[in-house]
Amino acid sequence: MQVANWRSFLPDIGPLRCREFRLIYFGQFVSNFGSAMTYVAIPFQMYALTRSPFAVGMIGVVEFAPMLAMALIGGALADHFDRRRLIAFIEAAMALCCAGLVWNASLPAPHVVALWIMAALIAGLGALQRPAMEALMQQALPPEQMMASATLNSIRGNFAFILGPGLAEVIAASGGAGAAFAVDGFSYLVSIAAILMMRPVARMSLGDEGITWSALLEGWRYARTRQDLLGTYLVDINATFFGMPNALFPAMAEQWGAASVGLLYAAPPLGAMAAAILSGWASRVHRHGLAITWAAAVWGIAIAAFGFAHPLWLALLFLAAAGAADMISGIFRMAVWNQTIPPSIRGRTAAIEMVSYHTGPSLGNAEAGFVARLFGVHTSVVSGGVLCVTGSLLLAMILPKFISYDSREGARRRELDEAQFARAKGAPAE
Repeated sequence: MQVANWRSFLPDIGPLRCREFRLIYFGQFVSNFGSAMTYVAIPFQMYALTRSPFAVGMIGVVEFAPMLAMALIGGALADHFDRRRLIAFIEAAMALCCAGLVWNASLPAPHVVALWIMAALIAGLGALQRPAMEALMQQALPPEQMMASATLNSIRGNFAFILGPGLAEVIAASGGAGAAFAVDGFSYLVSIAAILMMRPVARMSLGDEGITWSALLEGWRYARTRQDLLGTYLVDINATFFGMPNALFPAMAEQWGAASVGLLYAAPPLGAMAAAILSGWASRVHRHGLAITWAAAVWGIAIAAFGFAHPLWLALLFLAAAGAADMISGIFRMAVWNQTIPPSIRGRTAAIEMVSYHTGPSLGNAEAGFVARLFGVHTSVVSGGVLCVTGSLLLAMILPKFISYDSREGARRRELDEAQFARAKGAPAE
């Protein structure tokens, strides 16, 4: 009995029994690992060339604009073309960008501008690819396995971004940044091969009108009609806008020594990984909106506590708890999206998701730095955590249908909405 109870906390690996999901999972595992290496190698090379923190910081600026611009388009493309072939085409372009980075790194004097250009291109292509990948994942599995797949995807992503950056630093330091870029380029080839090995899936279509401005905005219009979806976006934006302390880690680390900076950055992903591995209990929770709200509140409490912590071990513990709470929120948010959103519009709503979870952290780091400049670093961290909790509770009051959402109704909601979309296009519902 004790063994059974212990195993009940482990993630459900049922989705891995599906061949199509296994192919996606393996391909993206390799690709995520390579992407994590480039994520570190570009700043590493930029700083080595310029010795300028400002030049490194500008990488995030040049990445943000194309990501926002391409996300909306990527969602429409995912809902109009063969998602498998679309992903393969985009990832081939990303592999070419890695080849460009390798070429630039091989020059006697690598071009700094080329790093910014390639970073922007990869960010824009990633925004085109992500909606199609999320939509394809939904097509590969039945609705009842979406919770388990969300957990497995979270483990995959966290594992890659825990080990990938460290390995990238070693490779870049020993063999040069070009070696890390080459590994990333090869990882895209593995992902492309895995995607093309999948069996063909049903192709979506925007209808005779094709990709129009109205079609691009249909995802936003659909999301506005559903409080449960709006809640998943707004609660996450609120939490990451007010409670994102990453920009303050270097300043916070002064009290513990420069070597602690890496530990501060590593603690949330480690907590997230632990939460994902021990999230088997999540499949027994049906009030997903309520679970997301509580997780966001716990995130805020942990961040505020981090601001008060004096011993390094306690600060790391609170950051790990925050990472765990964020992971739990992410698992339930992904389940809501994949269980309830019709396949014909899944790509365009995935674009909204991308905008929401990139906008919050990007603006949140700026907000944290601004408040820290006015009132001090510790005040910025603590006030951000408190405002995160307050905002989560206010959103719960404003969006009652989000709090009352029950996952046992999700599949039925998806069927009804899909039938409505089919009628609107004059096509029979499947």
